[in-house]
Amino acid sequence: MRKLIKTVVAAGLFLGLGASSASAAEGIAVPKQSWSFDGVFGTFDRASLQRGLQVYKEVCASCHGAKLLYYRNIQDMGYTPEQARAFAANYEVTGGPNDQGEMFQRAALPSDHFVSPFPNEQAARAANGGAYPPDLSLMAKARPNGPDYIYALMTGYGEPSAHILEEYEKTHGAPFELADGQHFNAYFAGYKIGMPQPIYEDGVTFADGTKATIAQQAHDVATFLMWAAEPKLENRKSTGIGVILFLVVFTGLALALKRRTWAAVH
Repeated sequence: MRKLIKTVVAAGLFLGLGASSASAAEGIAVPKQSWSFDGVFGTFDRASLQRGLQVYKEVCASCHGAKLLYYRNIQDMGYTPEQARAFAANYEVTGGPNDQGEMFQRAALPSDHFVSPFPNEQAARAANGGAYPPDLSLMAKARPNGPDYIYALMTGYGEPSAHILEEYEKTHGAPFELADGQHFNAYFAGYKIGMPQPIYEDGVTFADGTKATIAQQAHDVATFLMWAAEPKLENRKSTGIGVILFLVVFTGLALALKRRTWAAVH
Protein backbone atom coordinates (compact mmCIF):
# COMPACT_ATOMS: atom_id res chain seq x y z
CA MET A 1 0.00 0.00 0.00
CA ARG A 2 2.80 2.37 0.96
CA LYS A 3 4.58 1.54 -2.30
CA LEU A 4 1.41 2.34 -4.25
CA ILE A 5 1.09 5.72 -2.50
CA LYS A 6 4.72 6.58 -3.31
CA THR A 7 4.14 5.64 -6.94
CA VAL A 8 1.04 7.85 -7.18
CA VAL A 9 2.83 10.80 -5.55
CA ALA A 10 5.84 10.39 -7.84
CA ALA A 11 3.56 10.25 -10.87
CA GLY A 12 1.77 13.37 -9.70
CA LEU A 13 5.04 15.26 -9.27
CA PHE A 14 6.22 14.11 -12.69
CA LEU A 15 3.01 15.20 -14.37
CA GLY A 16 3.00 18.50 -12.51
CA LEU A 17 6.59 19.30 -13.48
CA GLY A 18 5.90 18.20 -17.02
CA ALA A 19 2.92 20.51 -17.23
CA SER A 20 4.94 23.39 -15.78
CA SER A 21 7.76 22.79 -18.24
CA ALA A 22 5.30 22.59 -21.12
CA SER A 23 3.63 25.82 -20.03
CA ALA A 24 6.99 27.56 -19.81
CA ALA A 25 7.97 26.30 -23.24
CA GLU A 26 4.74 27.48 -24.82
CA GLY A 27 4.28 30.98 -26.15
CA ILE A 28 1.58 33.42 -25.10
CA ALA A 29 -1.88 31.87 -24.76
CA VAL A 30 -3.54 31.75 -28.17
CA PRO A 31 -6.44 34.25 -28.35
CA LYS A 32 -9.84 33.06 -29.55
CA GLN A 33 -10.95 34.35 -32.92
CA SER A 34 -14.40 34.57 -34.47
CA TRP A 35 -15.00 32.01 -37.23
CA SER A 36 -17.99 31.61 -39.52
CA PHE A 37 -17.83 27.83 -39.03
CA ASP A 38 -18.09 27.97 -35.24
CA GLY A 39 -21.20 26.69 -33.49
CA VAL A 40 -23.88 24.19 -34.39
CA PHE A 41 -25.13 26.21 -37.34
CA GLY A 42 -21.73 27.49 -38.49
CA THR A 43 -20.75 27.26 -42.17
CA PHE A 44 -17.66 28.09 -44.20
CA ASP A 45 -17.44 31.57 -45.69
CA ARG A 46 -16.84 30.77 -49.39
CA ALA A 47 -15.21 34.14 -50.09
CA SER A 48 -12.80 33.63 -47.20
CA LEU A 49 -12.07 30.08 -48.37
CA GLN A 50 -11.17 31.29 -51.85
CA ARG A 51 -8.93 34.03 -50.46
CA GLY A 52 -7.32 31.46 -48.17
CA LEU A 53 -6.63 29.18 -51.11
CA GLN A 54 -4.96 32.11 -52.85
CA VAL A 55 -2.74 32.76 -49.81
CA TYR A 56 -1.86 29.07 -49.65
CA LYS A 57 -1.06 28.98 -53.38
CA GLU A 58 1.02 32.17 -53.48
CA VAL A 59 2.72 31.97 -50.07
CA CYS A 60 2.51 28.62 -48.29
CA ALA A 61 2.71 26.18 -51.21
CA SER A 62 6.34 27.05 -51.94
CA CYS A 63 7.31 25.06 -48.82
CA HIS A 64 4.22 23.23 -47.52
CA GLY A 65 2.21 20.58 -49.31
CA ALA A 66 -1.44 19.61 -48.89
CA LYS A 67 -1.23 16.09 -50.27
CA LEU A 68 -4.61 14.89 -48.99
CA LEU A 69 -6.48 17.40 -51.14
CA TYR A 70 -7.53 16.80 -54.74
CA TYR A 71 -7.86 19.70 -57.16
CA ARG A 72 -11.49 18.75 -57.72
CA ASN A 73 -12.16 19.45 -54.02
CA ILE A 74 -12.04 23.20 -54.59
CA GLN A 75 -15.46 22.93 -56.24
CA ASP A 76 -16.80 22.65 -52.67
CA MET A 77 -15.41 26.15 -52.10
CA GLY A 78 -17.64 27.65 -54.78
CA TYR A 79 -15.54 27.08 -57.89
CA THR A 80 -16.99 25.59 -61.06
CA PRO A 81 -15.62 22.36 -62.61
CA GLU A 82 -14.02 24.46 -65.36
CA GLN A 83 -12.29 26.67 -62.78
CA ALA A 84 -11.05 23.60 -60.90
CA ARG A 85 -9.68 22.19 -64.15
CA ALA A 86 -7.92 25.48 -64.97
CA PHE A 87 -6.50 25.69 -61.44
CA ALA A 88 -5.11 22.16 -61.67
CA ALA A 89 -3.56 22.85 -65.08
CA ASN A 90 -1.15 25.31 -63.45
CA TYR A 91 0.76 22.34 -62.02
CA GLU A 92 2.61 19.40 -63.48
CA VAL A 93 2.51 15.80 -62.32
CA THR A 94 4.27 12.63 -63.42
CA GLY A 95 2.12 10.58 -65.78
CA GLY A 96 2.53 7.35 -67.68
CA PRO A 97 3.89 5.02 -68.60
CA ASN A 98 3.38 5.79 -72.28
CA ASP A 99 3.47 3.27 -75.13
CA GLN A 100 7.26 3.10 -74.78
CA GLY A 101 7.00 2.38 -71.06
CA GLU A 102 8.35 5.79 -70.09
CA MET A 103 7.02 8.20 -67.49
CA PHE A 104 6.38 11.79 -68.56
CA GLN A 105 5.26 15.14 -67.18
CA ARG A 106 1.72 16.34 -67.86
CA ALA A 107 -0.61 19.07 -66.66
CA ALA A 108 -2.44 18.12 -63.46
CA LEU A 109 -6.11 17.14 -63.67
CA PRO A 110 -8.90 17.71 -61.17
CA SER A 111 -8.50 14.07 -60.16
CA ASP A 112 -4.89 14.62 -59.07
CA HIS A 113 -3.69 15.36 -55.54
CA PHE A 114 -2.31 18.81 -54.78
CA VAL A 115 1.28 18.79 -56.00
CA SER A 116 3.88 18.87 -53.23
CA PRO A 117 6.63 21.50 -53.52
CA PHE A 118 9.39 18.90 -53.08
CA PRO A 119 9.80 15.42 -54.57
CA ASN A 120 10.68 13.85 -51.22
CA GLU A 121 11.46 14.62 -47.57
CA GLN A 122 15.23 14.72 -48.13
CA ALA A 123 14.83 17.39 -50.82
CA ALA A 124 12.53 19.38 -48.53
CA ARG A 125 15.06 19.28 -45.69
CA ALA A 126 17.93 20.20 -47.99
CA ALA A 127 16.03 23.28 -49.19
CA ASN A 128 15.11 24.38 -45.66
CA GLY A 129 18.34 24.07 -43.72
CA GLY A 130 17.54 20.61 -42.41
CA ALA A 131 14.01 21.46 -41.22
CA TYR A 132 11.07 19.57 -42.71
CA PRO A 133 8.07 21.80 -43.56
CA PRO A 134 5.01 19.81 -42.43
CA ASP A 135 2.15 18.96 -44.76
CA LEU A 136 -0.79 21.28 -44.06
CA SER A 137 -3.67 18.98 -45.04
CA LEU A 138 -4.65 18.22 -41.43
CA MET A 139 -2.80 20.99 -39.61
CA ALA A 140 -5.98 22.65 -38.35
CA LYS A 141 -6.92 19.41 -36.57
CA ALA A 142 -3.39 18.44 -35.54
CA ARG A 143 -2.90 21.46 -33.26
CA PRO A 144 -5.00 22.38 -30.22
CA ASN A 145 -7.39 25.20 -31.13
CA GLY A 146 -6.22 24.68 -34.70
CA PRO A 147 -7.58 27.73 -36.57
CA ASP A 148 -6.85 30.02 -33.61
CA TYR A 149 -3.32 28.64 -33.40
CA ILE A 150 -2.69 29.07 -37.13
CA TYR A 151 -3.97 32.65 -37.02
CA ALA A 152 -1.85 33.43 -33.96
CA LEU A 153 1.27 31.88 -35.50
CA MET A 154 0.83 33.89 -38.71
CA THR A 155 0.47 37.15 -36.77
CA GLY A 156 2.94 36.43 -33.94
CA TYR A 157 6.14 37.67 -35.57
CA GLY A 158 7.92 40.83 -34.46
CA GLU A 159 10.14 41.84 -31.57
CA PRO A 160 9.81 40.26 -28.10
CA SER A 161 8.36 42.51 -25.44
CA ALA A 162 10.25 43.35 -22.24
CA HIS A 163 7.86 41.10 -20.32
CA ILE A 164 8.62 38.10 -22.56
CA LEU A 165 12.37 38.70 -22.30
CA GLU A 166 12.12 38.87 -18.53
CA GLU A 167 9.92 35.76 -18.32
CA TYR A 168 12.23 33.81 -20.62
CA GLU A 169 15.36 34.67 -18.65
CA LYS A 170 13.65 33.80 -15.38
CA THR A 171 12.46 30.44 -16.74
CA HIS A 172 15.58 29.40 -18.62
CA GLY A 173 18.26 31.10 -16.55
CA ALA A 174 19.71 32.72 -19.66
CA PRO A 175 18.86 35.73 -21.82
CA PHE A 176 16.67 35.23 -24.87
CA GLU A 177 18.79 34.93 -28.00
CA LEU A 178 18.00 33.86 -31.54
CA ALA A 179 20.43 31.61 -33.40
CA ASP A 180 21.04 31.92 -37.12
CA GLY A 181 17.92 30.91 -39.00
CA GLN A 182 15.62 31.43 -36.00
CA HIS A 183 12.86 34.02 -35.73
CA PHE A 184 10.83 35.31 -32.81
CA ASN A 185 7.16 34.29 -32.65
CA ALA A 186 5.09 35.06 -29.58
CA TYR A 187 2.83 32.03 -30.08
CA PHE A 188 5.39 29.36 -30.93
CA ALA A 189 6.77 27.03 -28.28
CA GLY A 190 9.89 28.61 -26.83
CA TYR A 191 9.31 31.75 -28.91
CA LYS A 192 11.88 30.54 -31.49
CA ILE A 193 10.72 29.34 -34.90
CA GLY A 194 12.66 28.35 -37.99
CA MET A 195 10.01 29.57 -40.46
CA PRO A 196 10.53 33.19 -41.52
CA GLN A 197 7.52 35.48 -41.40
CA PRO A 198 5.39 34.20 -44.30
CA ILE A 199 2.82 36.97 -44.80
CA TYR A 200 3.19 40.72 -45.06
CA GLU A 201 0.89 43.66 -45.60
CA ASP A 202 -0.36 43.54 -49.21
CA GLY A 203 1.72 40.42 -49.78
CA VAL A 204 -1.00 39.16 -52.13
CA THR A 205 -3.61 40.92 -54.25
CA PHE A 206 -6.97 39.33 -53.52
CA ALA A 207 -9.08 38.68 -56.59
CA ASP A 208 -12.20 40.05 -54.88
CA GLY A 209 -10.52 43.34 -53.96
CA THR A 210 -10.36 42.68 -50.20
CA LYS A 211 -7.55 44.57 -48.46
CA ALA A 212 -4.72 42.09 -47.87
CA THR A 213 -3.75 42.99 -44.32
CA ILE A 214 -1.69 40.52 -42.30
CA ALA A 215 -4.73 39.81 -40.12
CA GLN A 216 -6.97 39.24 -43.16
CA GLN A 217 -4.52 36.87 -44.84
CA ALA A 218 -4.00 34.95 -41.60
CA HIS A 219 -7.76 34.65 -41.03
CA ASP A 220 -8.42 33.48 -44.58
CA VAL A 221 -5.63 30.90 -44.74
CA ALA A 222 -6.68 29.54 -41.33
CA THR A 223 -10.23 29.19 -42.66
CA PHE A 224 -8.93 27.38 -45.74
CA LEU A 225 -6.82 25.00 -43.64
CA MET A 226 -9.78 24.24 -41.39
CA TRP A 227 -11.79 23.33 -44.48
CA ALA A 228 -8.88 21.24 -45.77
CA ALA A 229 -8.78 19.31 -42.49
CA GLU A 230 -12.55 18.86 -42.26
CA PRO A 231 -14.18 19.47 -45.66
CA LYS A 232 -17.39 17.67 -44.63
CA LEU A 233 -17.92 19.82 -41.53
CA GLU A 234 -21.10 21.41 -42.90
CA ASN A 235 -22.54 18.03 -43.90
CA ARG A 236 -21.76 16.65 -40.45
CA LYS A 237 -23.51 19.55 -38.77
CA SER A 238 -26.59 19.40 -40.99
CA THR A 239 -26.84 15.63 -40.47
CA GLY A 240 -26.54 16.09 -36.73
CA ILE A 241 -29.28 18.73 -36.70
CA GLY A 242 -31.53 16.44 -38.76
CA VAL A 243 -30.94 13.54 -36.37
CA ILE A 244 -31.72 15.69 -33.33
CA LEU A 245 -34.96 16.96 -34.92
CA PHE A 246 -35.94 13.39 -35.76
CA LEU A 247 -35.30 12.28 -32.18
CA VAL A 248 -37.34 15.19 -30.78
CA VAL A 249 -40.30 14.34 -33.04
CA PHE A 250 -39.95 10.61 -32.38
CA THR A 251 -39.81 11.18 -28.61
CA GLY A 252 -42.93 13.35 -28.75
CA LEU A 253 -44.83 10.70 -30.73
CA ALA A 254 -43.66 7.97 -28.34
CA LEU A 255 -44.85 9.95 -25.32
CA ALA A 256 -48.21 10.65 -26.97
CA LEU A 257 -48.62 6.94 -27.81
CA LYS A 258 -47.70 5.97 -24.25
CA ARG A 259 -50.29 8.32 -22.73
CA ARG A 260 -53.01 7.12 -25.09
CA THR A 261 -52.21 3.46 -24.41
CA TRP A 262 -52.12 3.81 -20.62
CA ALA A 263 -55.15 6.09 -20.55
CA ALA A 264 -57.25 3.20 -21.86
CA VAL A 265 -55.83 0.90 -19.17
CA HIS A 266 -56.67 3.27 -16.33
